[in-house]
Amino acid sequence: MDTAYRVVGVVGAGAMGRGIGQIAAQAGSTVKLFDVAPGAAAKARDAVYAQWAKLHEKGRLDTQTLQSQRAALVEAATLADLADCDLVIEAVVERLDVKQGLFAELETIVRPDAVLASNTSSLSITAIASALQHPGRFAGYHFFNPVPLMKVVEVIAGLKTDAAVCQGLTRYARAMGHTPVQAADTPGFIVNHAGRGYGTEALRIVGESVADFATIDRILKDQAGFKLGPFELMDLTGLDVSHPVMESIYRQYYEEPRYRPSALAAQRVAGGVVGRKAGEGFYRYVDGTAQVPAEPPVPQVDQIPPVWVSPRAARRAELFQLLKDLGARIETGQSPSMEALTLVAPLGFDITTVAVVERLDPARTIGIDMLFDDAATKRRVLATNPATRVDMRDAAHALFARDGKAVSVIRDSGGFVTQRVVATIVNIAADICQQSICSPRDLELAVTLGLGYPAGPLALGDRCGPTNVLEVLFNLQTVYGDPRYRPSPWLRRRGAIGLSLLHEET
Repeated sequence: MDTAYRVVGVVGAGAMGRGIGQIAAQAGSTVKLFDVAPGAAAKARDAVYAQWAKLHEKGRLDTQTLQSQRAALVEAATLADLADCDLVIEAVVERLDVKQGLFAELETIVRPDAVLASNTSSLSITAIASALQHPGRFAGYHFFNPVPLMKVVEVIAGLKTDAAVCQGLTRYARAMGHTPVQAADTPGFIVNHAGRGYGTEALRIVGESVADFATIDRILKDQAGFKLGPFELMDLTGLDVSHPVMESIYRQYYEEPRYRPSALAAQRVAGGVVGRKAGEGFYRYVDGTAQVPAEPPVPQVDQIPPVWVSPRAARRAELFQLLKDLGARIETGQSPSMEALTLVAPLGFDITTVAVVERLDPARTIGIDMLFDDAATKRRVLATNPATRVDMRDAAHALFARDGKAVSVIRDSGGFVTQRVVATIVNIAADICQQSICSPRDLELAVTLGLGYPAGPLALGDRCGPTNVLEVLFNLQTVYGDPRYRPSPWLRRRGAIGLSLLHEET
């Protein structure tokens, strides 16, 4: 254990404070847990005791360790009881005035060499420290809930934080079994900043009536490998929690379009339709189980027409091979016959734009998302345009479902679903690197541990190809005319020269 923090105070006995106290006691520190609400600290302490007792019953915690950990986690009756602490970590309500007042009071109680840290997820460390006489000993120490399971902690220096303070907190995080990552004092730090693209872009897609919640969730899980779809995730977190974070980061970045929240989410918060805990969110819950609508059945088609593939299609060779494997009749002429199903596979563009630019009959034109290698996905996604005939839509659906792989058919959208969401995630991550908020390595660690993504955003960009991500963003900006999609200079330079996004500059 880092001997500098033998006695640790935790202010706030909610789930976060309780979790921090638990891992600190397990690391060998004496932990004093304080809360202004009468009985809250004792209740939190007893909850941790109960967890340890269960581990002891299962043989995963020996008697001596159980006794020593119980002795290490104690209730503090007053704030003054934290006077002998080497480190005090705050985990109270996310209000700047409350945190400033608390730390100003703590500064009069603890020793001059004691370290003060905030678990804030969205407030400026520099702003909180501005109320202190000695801001050099103050830093951000952002854990994630549930703390014992979420093994990442952001260590954040304010403008006046002494380097030694962050070094000590970094060592202590490792002693508690967590992975520390260094973040600059910017809105959302690393994880909450990097996570802005997933939910906000999905909300934009559903707001354009491209697809419903369940379809978008299925696509992003089956095509990109996310464990939870964005609407499942927001229901689990609670929209009353996630939407204010969206709004906070958007405002703190002076209304940067990349972080723009959704009016759809604001309406649901106002109506109390916030997720699983309310019994209704993007899904309705019965006995805690989401009521997910069934997928549309594969259409029954008597005869599938011949298929012609645009010469500009992404992964055209792979698409041809896929069509052969599915037993399609493939046309190879310079233009499609009058009977052909016309297949396009754009990056970033919508199907309407491609049909017009390539002078194709929109009534027979269908798009397929080929951002990822088909063999690496569990779902194919097709998109119609406003003029696509029903028989052509059904024929395409039936054809691409021949081998049993799931197929989703969505309405026209620049970048389908996966392209839009993945490109947005990668672009925000690239700009985090551009701003030197953290190193690429710490970014990847923070996102995979803190958000549970299938890969870090930079690795995800490499998997798609930085040049392809760049093309998606440029074309999305053309389709929507929205600066939200303007590529980060950091990404643009790497995409232009074909450099891996994980490459560390010298």
